[in-house]
Amino acid sequence: MTTAAALLAKRLPGDKKVMTINGPISIGQLGRTLVHEHFLVDFIGADKISYDRWDRSVVLKKVLPFVLQAKQHAVKTMFDCTPAFLGRDVTLLKLICEETGMQVVTNTGYYGAVDNKFLPAHAFSETGAQISQRWTREFEEGIEGTGVRPGFIKIGVNPGRLSGLHKKLVEAAALTHKATGLTICSHTGKAPAAFEQMQLLEKLGVKSNAFVWVHAQDETDKNFYYKAIAQGSWVSLDGIGWGKPDRYVDLLADLKSKKLLHRVLISHDAGWYKPGETGGGDFNAYTPIFEQVLPKLQARGFSAADIDQLLIKNPASAFALETL
Repeated sequence: MTTAAALLAKRLPGDKKVMTINGPISIGQLGRTLVHEHFLVDFIGADKISYDRWDRSVVLKKVLPFVLQAKQHAVKTMFDCTPAFLGRDVTLLKLICEETGMQVVTNTGYYGAVDNKFLPAHAFSETGAQISQRWTREFEEGIEGTGVRPGFIKIGVNPGRLSGLHKKLVEAAALTHKATGLTICSHTGKAPAAFEQMQLLEKLGVKSNAFVWVHAQDETDKNFYYKAIAQGSWVSLDGIGWGKPDRYVDLLADLKSKKLLHRVLISHDAGWYKPGETGGGDFNAYTPIFEQVLPKLQARGFSAADIDQLLIKNPASAFALETL
């Protein structure tokens, strides 16, 4: 059996890939990328969730037009950030790829935010090492017998000080990263929880460039962005699908003026089909970056190279795996 350790042992210099649901691709094939989006999210809770709660053909009918809109803006790859027990459905993701030609990347990990509503029962009783074994197995063998392998780790923590349970999730993420090379994306928000995670990861032997501070736009003090980037972490401004484009333009212009764009990720956190709601509920498009933000950035002096930095080079750098 191929193991993550064996994959890492076979690495070649310069052989960097990203793991999509259809297998690894060269980072040069990633193209224009949205690193934080959703196709389906089910907020019913870990104890009640089931694939029976949605009809994939109905979901596809809702989702596909929005994916095709993104393709019209030259998007080649989308990261689906819906974790297990919140509606991750890799069979649905494969259908989206087949219908649209979009490259899709899925995740392993658990979402502890919202007071642990979306954590499975075993997450409360198992150790961080045991949880990591589950996540690492998904990378080695595929998710739920499908052969689909995750391309990143997605965890979520509550704002403020980390609870003991959420420290365990960070530990599990660290161990999984060390076994697989997968980047850790943590739903975080405000800076205190982000920096506590960075400190814990450092103690566990994980370099800062393996950590993505998700929803960093929730932090109002830009000095924390500068500090996180100085430490080598990724700052993800990923709520662009929810309005206020001018704020993102101002943030990005400031980061450009500080020569810090090389550690910034942008996306919408948009979508998504909602099981249990009529017609799947409202759906936020994956296009405001291209229709609202980029024109304003260009008016502020952003070059084509700056935009490629944000949408092509940074995603490739943040999620590259040095494995065969």
